[in-house]
Amino acid sequence: MKNTKELRTWLDDMKLDHPLVIAGPCSAETEEQVLKIAHELKDSDVNYYRAGIWKPRTRPGNFEGVGALGLKWLQKVKEETGMKTCTEVANTAHVKLALEHDIDLLWIGARTAVSPFIMQELADALHGTDKIVLVKNPINPDLALWLGGIERLYTADIKNLGAIHRGFSTYEKTKYRNTPEWQLAIDFKNRFPDLPLINDPSHITGNRDMIFDVSQTALDLNFDGLMIETHFDPDNAWSDAAQQVTPDTLKQIMRDLKIRKETNSEADYTKSLENLRAQINVADNQLVDIVGKRMKIADQIGALKKEKNVAVLQSKRWNEVLGNMILEGEKVGLSEEFVLKMFKAVHQESINHQEKVIKG
Repeated sequence: MKNTKELRTWLDDMKLDHPLVIAGPCSAETEEQVLKIAHELKDSDVNYYRAGIWKPRTRPGNFEGVGALGLKWLQKVKEETGMKTCTEVANTAHVKLALEHDIDLLWIGARTAVSPFIMQELADALHGTDKIVLVKNPINPDLALWLGGIERLYTADIKNLGAIHRGFSTYEKTKYRNTPEWQLAIDFKNRFPDLPLINDPSHITGNRDMIFDVSQTALDLNFDGLMIETHFDPDNAWSDAAQQVTPDTLKQIMRDLKIRKETNSEADYTKSLENLRAQINVADNQLVDIVGKRMKIADQIGALKKEKNVAVLQSKRWNEVLGNMILEGEKVGLSEEFVLKMFKAVHQESINHQEKVIKG
């Protein structure tokens, strides 16, 4: 995709005075539930009403969606509220049914986006459609795979395209359900600044109490919108209960979010500065996380040395590490003085951790 400017047309045509907002329940459960939530969101900043119709779960046996019946409920949402509708599609049968029911926006999920074979089948099924099609990032942090799926759709003459950042799976436990890997999303925007990018804080956090902070970070990084799962009774939702917010909470989040607009040259500077600072915040958080992981390894080394009665300080090993890091630092423009100071501090903290383990 050498020229992506035309891909912003659908978003620019909406002439919004706020980021795009997609909201609604994780799953369509009953007609009454779908319509009740829709009416509570009608007079809000929500631009598209979402509801999962087909919900294949990680493991079978859980609620997997109401199927095509839910599409009729979405039609009623449009008739009664005037809101545009959207749902996830994962195969060609889903596409056919969604188009027959005039769903306005379709998104392709993270588990589907990992397969070039499925993405090509969906591209063929959607060929030439004027519907908006958004692609969630694959579950694994692979920028090329994400872009490859979007390119298949673009090649199929689908111009109303965009992407959804919903975080990435990891074996390690973190405070997130799916780690945001903000740097990957930043790289995505830097490579394709004209491709609309929506943030999905619900799937990133898995925790409604974290929705606001992740949403604000996304807006600070110039994301074009948010997809937030919303339910009138989140605790009793049939799927992903912990990450859904009430319509009233969503409205409050929208009021509290700081949305920076371009108005003049000074505003341009402020917006650019805030964007760069947001990137710095992401990088700083990653630094702390990496150092924390290093110290956990140091604890393990301390335990091993204690078991084998080995001294904490290993001068030969330390000098080798320091020499290698000075060379690596030069490659990325870091001065030798800075690398020495930083790694001496890291090394001292590692020694402190090991001594604590040995003396414990």
